[in-house]
Amino acid sequence: MATWSLRSAGTTSTLAVILMIGLASARESATRATPLFDGNSFEGWEGDTETTWRIEDGMIRAGSLEKRVPRNEFLCTKQTFENFELRVNYKLVGTEGFVNGGIQFRTRRLPASHEVEGYQADLGMGYDGALYDESRRNRVLARPSPEVLAKALKKDDWNEYRIRAEGPRIRFWLNGVPTIDFTETEKDIPRAGIIALQIHGGCKAVVHYRNILIEPLPSSPD
Repeated sequence: MATWSLRSAGTTSTLAVILMIGLASARESATRATPLFDGNSFEGWEGDTETTWRIEDGMIRAGSLEKRVPRNEFLCTKQTFENFELRVNYKLVGTEGFVNGGIQFRTRRLPASHEVEGYQADLGMGYDGALYDESRRNRVLARPSPEVLAKALKKDDWNEYRIRAEGPRIRFWLNGVPTIDFTETEKDIPRAGIIALQIHGGCKAVVHYRNILIEPLPSSPD
């Protein structure tokens, strides 16, 4: 009985130490992260800020519940990023059409076009937590199972995307739940590019983005 108590105490102490280390690591990571959006202006971003993108209550918004969004629109960073961990809070509500948005990364603007090309952390219409290749391969590269998505997604509410890109490996978490772990095998796919926010065309919907934080990671050795 005494031996069992000692082992239990030791296990409890070990778990407490592991928890403290995990919390300290999370705080350190949050400290290293920097905001991409200042909550007040579009400094560092470019896109249709006259009619599509607006800032309200410290968040970026686009779309309408009264009229359809005429086409895909993207608000893009002026800076490019290679390896990083990105956190974004989003909320999407809609009533008609393909109610959808997305968070682009390792992406580029297509010349003389409102479109972009690159990876997208998809959101809306059952695609939350999925990795889509926008205007390039035009297909879903990886997606969570329906069971995982049901566990992770808060429909019509705020969600947190955590996107980690390191070399060929891309991982997503949705509200802390892992949704995809994808390794790129095509050698000519760029590993650096802009980050962009999307509102999908053809829907009556409003998308909100806030708390956009990025933590740069070391360059890939390969």
